[in-house]
Amino acid sequence: IVTRFSPNPDCVLHLGSARAIVLSYEYAKMYKGTFYLRFEDTDPKMKKPVLRFYDSIREDLAWLGCKWDAEFIQSDRFTIYYEHAEKILKNGHAYVCTCKRKGFQEKVWARQPCPCRKLAPNENLLRWKRMLDGTYGEGKAVVRIKTDLEHPNPAVRDWPALRIIDTEKYPHPRVGNKYRVWPLYNFACGIDDHLMGITHIIRGKEHLTNQTRQEYMYRHFGWKYPEAIHYGRLKITGASLSKSTILQGLRNGLFKHWDDPRLATLAALRRRGITPEAIQRLMIDVGPKAADVVLSWENLYAYNRKIIDPLANRYFFVRNP
Repeated sequence: IVTRFSPNPDCVLHLGSARAIVLSYEYAKMYKGTFYLRFEDTDPKMKKPVLRFYDSIREDLAWLGCKWDAEFIQSDRFTIYYEHAEKILKNGHAYVCTCKRKGFQEKVWARQPCPCRKLAPNENLLRWKRMLDGTYGEGKAVVRIKTDLEHPNPAVRDWPALRIIDTEKYPHPRVGNKYRVWPLYNFACGIDDHLMGITHIIRGKEHLTNQTRQEYMYRHFGWKYPEAIHYGRLKITGASLSKSTILQGLRNGLFKHWDDPRLATLAALRRRGITPEAIQRLMIDVGPKAADVVLSWENLYAYNRKIIDPLANRYFFVRNP
């Protein structure tokens, strides 16, 4: 058994993150398997990684008691992604699309191929070189994986795998402007899951479409897709688990810091006095069920009390005898 937790280091971890961490770690541990930590940091523009979050994520995993057996950072693996991009272009299972976004979307919705789809592999490889050498600017070309244009979900049809980002304008915190062509989530994640020998993926059901996309790529490469378990959304009453909401609250001064007790970040839970064991037990009991789960603070406190009560002394006093 080989599992992984693969966060984007653009924010701190919260209670929702703990579900993927604990379930993946415990499943691997149950079968004396391997658990990996993989930073998915290949979007310096829309979901820009922040250096301090790499360390805060490591600290949170260590605090939870989920020790990873090896660590990978995707921004260190570009030669691997480029090799696979060239291979799939050579095999004719992908193409470099230079169509305008709106025009391509209209074609896709009509279940029709864009003009770039029929290009020969050697023409696509020439276009690929132009992506790398700067001939094409940001937004002017994208590598697309060939799928079924008749697929009922338009988001699956010929999905984008690699695109150009102007890293002079949007430098990456680790590799700066070293690369121009950046893999999108499904390409980098799909390749890494195969190369790292991931046997089981435990993640939210919002990734179901991503699985369908990646399965096309796996067939093109002749690979077998890992066992995937998708769970429903997890919410906690009175606190947001949305990264964007947390970030907005910090920008507006609503929250003072990542460990503000009103938040459900792991740092805030630590400050509240919630034990990592309580979070572990809660997540194991919630499990990977497909139905959405709504928790209350009382749920978490109940687990915490069972751990704290045997250890903590209770004192009573009468203020005005």
